[in-house]
Amino acid sequence: MSDASSVYASRRARVAQQLGRDGVAIVPTAPERPRNRDSDFPYRHDSYFYYLTGFTEPHAWLVLTGDGQATLFCQPKDLEREIWDGYRLGPEAAPAALGLDHAHSVTELDQRLPRLLENRSAVWFPFATHAGLETRVDGWLQQVRARSRFGALCPAEQHDLCGVLDEMRVIKDAHELAIMREASAISARAHVRAMQLSARMLRAGQDCREYHLDAELGHEFRMGGSQFPAYTSIVAAGPNACVLHYRADVAPVRPGELVLIDAGCELDSYASDITRTFPADGRFTGPQRALYDLVLASQEAAIAETRVGRRFNDPHDATVRVLAQGMLDLGLLNKDKVGGVDDVIEQRAYFPFYMHRTSHWLGMDVHDVGSYVELTQRDEVSERRDPLSGELITNRPSRLLQPGMVLTLEPGIYVRPGPDVPEAFHHIGIRIEDDAVVTEGACELITRGVPVQADEIEALMRD
Repeated sequence: MSDASSVYASRRARVAQQLGRDGVAIVPTAPERPRNRDSDFPYRHDSYFYYLTGFTEPHAWLVLTGDGQATLFCQPKDLEREIWDGYRLGPEAAPAALGLDHAHSVTELDQRLPRLLENRSAVWFPFATHAGLETRVDGWLQQVRARSRFGALCPAEQHDLCGVLDEMRVIKDAHELAIMREASAISARAHVRAMQLSARMLRAGQDCREYHLDAELGHEFRMGGSQFPAYTSIVAAGPNACVLHYRADVAPVRPGELVLIDAGCELDSYASDITRTFPADGRFTGPQRALYDLVLASQEAAIAETRVGRRFNDPHDATVRVLAQGMLDLGLLNKDKVGGVDDVIEQRAYFPFYMHRTSHWLGMDVHDVGSYVELTQRDEVSERRDPLSGELITNRPSRLLQPGMVLTLEPGIYVRPGPDVPEAFHHIGIRIEDDAVVTEGACELITRGVPVQADEIEALMRD
C-alpha cells in the first residue's frame, strides 16, 4: 500500500470503529452536473467521499462496514468511453491502487447493496447532502425486508455519518496541512502578481479592468499546479469592494482607489482563502491608510487570540472591540449618539460597517465542516435578544480551539455613504484575510507569502 493510500485507509479504520461491529456506512461521491445542453461543469468529487478514498472519478460509492471492510463501486473499464471522457481506473485495479478490500462495477450497486445491508444493526450515511440518497437507502432496505422469510435481518437504525466525519475533518493531519501550506503559497504568489500587474498597467497608462487581475490570479493558480480556484474569485475595484460577494467584472481599476481581492486556489482537494486590499496605483491615500491600519490592527488582535484553549468566538470578539474603538476614533460613529466602545459592542452599532464574522473553518471546503459549538458543553444554553433585529438567539459555548484546526481570520470595514459618515471614507471597502493553523503556541499563518503591512504592499507595487 502506498503512503497516500495508507492515509485514507487509516481514516476508514477510524470511521469503522465508530460504526459498531454490525454497522455499515454508505458514502457516494458527487454527481456530474450539466452546464448547458452539451457540456458539464468541471467535475469536483464529494469531499466526504474523497476524504475516505482519495478517488476522484464520478459515479462511485464507498461501502464501509464496522469490521473495517471497504468496498468501492466505480465505473467499469470501457475503452470506447475512455476515448471520449478519459481514463477509468476500473474495479479490477481499484483495490490495489486505493488500498481497498473489494471493488465492483457501479452497474451492480443496486444488486449488491441489499446483501451488504443484510444482518446489519445500523446503516450510516451523510444526511441531507445528496438529493435522493435517503430514497435509495429506503429502496435497498425494502429489498432486505423482502428477504425476512429467509432469515434476513434489516438494519433497525439509521445514523448521520456527517457527525463522525465532521469531527475527524475539523482536525487536520500532517498530510492535509502540507497540502494546505502549498495551496496557500500558490495563492499568495497569485495575489502578489495581481498587485504588481495593477500598478504596472496604471503606470503605463493602460486600461486596467477587474477581469485583468482575475486572469492573473487564474494564471498563477494553474502555473502552480492547482486544479481549480477554491471559489469564484472576488476582484472588486473602488466602491465594488463594499459588496461582500462581488464577482470580478468589467469595472475599471482607477488610480487613487482601492482594489479588494478575495481569492484562493484549490490544490489536491484542499482550499486556501486569502483577501488583500491594496491601492490600485501602489499608494494609499490618508483616509485609506487610516482605515487599512485599523483593520490590520483588528486582525492582529484576532491572531493573538487564535491559540489552543481559546474559543472559536474569541478572535471575532477581539476584532470587534478594536474595530469599534477605531470607528469611534475616526468619526465613523458619533460618540454622542452611540456612547463608548462597550455601548457600541452591546448595541452592535458597528454593524453598518462590519457585518460578517471574523472566521470560518477551512479545509477541503472553503467553509469547511465542523461544529462551532463546544460539543462537551452543548447543553449549556442561554438566550439573548439581538439589539438590531429583535430576534431571540440561542447561545451555546463556542468551540475550544485545538491543535490542527485551521480557520480564517478576516476582519473588514465597508463604508457606504450615509448620514454622519465622513465623506473622506465614502466607498472604501477593506478586508484582510489570512489562514491560521492552531498550534500549542502562537498560531501559524500559512498565507503570509503575500505582504499585509501597508508599507510592504506599497514597496511591492513600486517594484
